[in-house]
Amino acid sequence: MARPQLQPREDREVFVVPLEVRPEHIDENNHVNNVVYVGWLQDVGTAHWNARFDEETRAKWAWLALRHEIDYLRAIEPDATGVIARTWVGDPQGPRFNRYVRIEDAQGRLCAQGLSEWCLVDARTLRPARIPKEMLGPFQA
Repeated sequence: MARPQLQPREDREVFVVPLEVRPEHIDENNHVNNVVYVGWLQDVGTAHWNARFDEETRAKWAWLALRHEIDYLRAIEPDATGVIARTWVGDPQGPRFNRYVRIEDAQGRLCAQGLSEWCLVDARTLRPARIPKEMLGPFQA
């Protein structure tokens, strides 16, 4: 059963990250290995966080990935260029955010989509913390 395609919410910033397909990403089936997509989900979320928050905030808070779910829809082959990820966040649930990611090829075709659940923690103690309201603004459109 096909899942519906993830679509960004109008009230959320969509952050775009170019992805590089490297030779070591290619598996015996001659396309990007599924494990690489998990790394991309983490890298894209981290890039969005780093781009929107200053060093002081990033030193105080950290995010831990609790879960990743990926739908593979179209293979990305060796030497693919123009691959991008689009990411946005959902509504906070206490210390947790769902992050959504669409991975598209150079023609804009959806190759994979993912949902990651992230938990905000105090960077020093690693204890979960409710997401502060002031942290929501940079993720909104």
